[in-house]
Amino acid sequence: MQTNQKVTALEASLNDFDPTIRAEALQALLALVQGGHIDLPPAADMANMHCHTFFSFNGYGYSPTGLAWLARRRGLKLIGMVDFDVLDAVDEFLAACDVVGVKGSAGIETRVFIPEFATREINSPGEPGVCYHMGIGFTSSQAPADVAPILADMRRRAMERNRDMLARINTYLAPVAVDYERDVLPLTPQGNATERHMLQAYVQAAERLASDPVAFWSDKLGQEPAQIAALIGNGPKFQNLVRAKLMKKGGVGYVQPGPDTFPTVEEFHHFIVACGALPCAAWLDGLSAGEQDMEELLELLIGRGVVALNIVPDRNWNIADPDQKRLKVQKLYKVVELAQKLDLPLNVGTEMNAYGQKLVDDFDAPELAPVRTAFMDGAYFIYGHTVAQRVLGLGYQSDWAKTHLPGRRERNAFYTELGRKVEPGMPDQARLKQIISALNVES
Repeated sequence: MQTNQKVTALEASLNDFDPTIRAEALQALLALVQGGHIDLPPAADMANMHCHTFFSFNGYGYSPTGLAWLARRRGLKLIGMVDFDVLDAVDEFLAACDVVGVKGSAGIETRVFIPEFATREINSPGEPGVCYHMGIGFTSSQAPADVAPILADMRRRAMERNRDMLARINTYLAPVAVDYERDVLPLTPQGNATERHMLQAYVQAAERLASDPVAFWSDKLGQEPAQIAALIGNGPKFQNLVRAKLMKKGGVGYVQPGPDTFPTVEEFHHFIVACGALPCAAWLDGLSAGEQDMEELLELLIGRGVVALNIVPDRNWNIADPDQKRLKVQKLYKVVELAQKLDLPLNVGTEMNAYGQKLVDDFDAPELAPVRTAFMDGAYFIYGHTVAQRVLGLGYQSDWAKTHLPGRRERNAFYTELGRKVEPGMPDQARLKQIISALNVES
């Protein structure tokens, strides 16, 4: 097999559901690098700190190991994974980042209900009071025993929502039906299915069971056959149509969430902090009623422990319509300015939980020039916390940090500078202590 073919095959194996195959593929690729058969670019000042792995859903099928390798192949200095409702990827991802030489961070995402915004839509379209919310800077897939039940409950709630939705959609799509254990769970490496996995299962089931899939979907989705025929060969676009018609608000599978559907902010934050990680708010685009009151929302969340803010930049500037682009770019600049005022470092990335989302933001785009420094500072901040917590237990939430760096602004500045100075890969304790001492903070 020629080298290029071998590399392609090994890179595909990085995303195998078998962790042993993933690990062996990465070692084989690194051996090719050592042998001079793969040229890796120098690391550039670029970051993608919000990438979902296949432990929740990745639009390109990337595993934690695959994402770490992708970052190194693309010359990113930093990369962060985030998964819905689980920490399954954390250990593998951070270990792979160490091996390939990329600065890594790990997080979790879920939805919470905010009673004070119960009448205002926030960042979950059509769902007042419901808010996508995050924790970043985790260092282990294992939660401490006292909060492990919270993590288990998040997984349980997600599965129950999926099963309930599946039952409603099965009734509507009969005779096409999907079995959760047989058809959905095998699409996941560790049993954490999402709506996108169910979409995939339904499209596959219709191909098997419907005598004429175009006619079937035309009838069930209320679309002209010509429109279905034009889309059905385009997997991502067609699945988005099915999702919008069946799973989102107004669809047969949808149920309006309420105060008891998701964890409370306090419960989620308790879990995050107990893990030594950082509660992180999430911003969509500033257009909803709730996000038009963003300062009120952030001050409320800061009071409950939020210390960072997540942004997905590409959807807020890379827009064809000039008027919409102008508005959203202004909103982007405004929220970055607000975050700096409130001492909230930024966690930015592309998500990658749907096909078509970028593998990395275009940090050289003129529209991002005014906010690029804030984006990179945030990436170094979260890596600085992560490495200090992993190696010495001296992360942002530690008693040591609260004693030596009592102000949030000074604490942010410290971990940002630490993140710039510590090279990727797990450093030894003595070396990290030297760097901390050089930053004039005694450990």
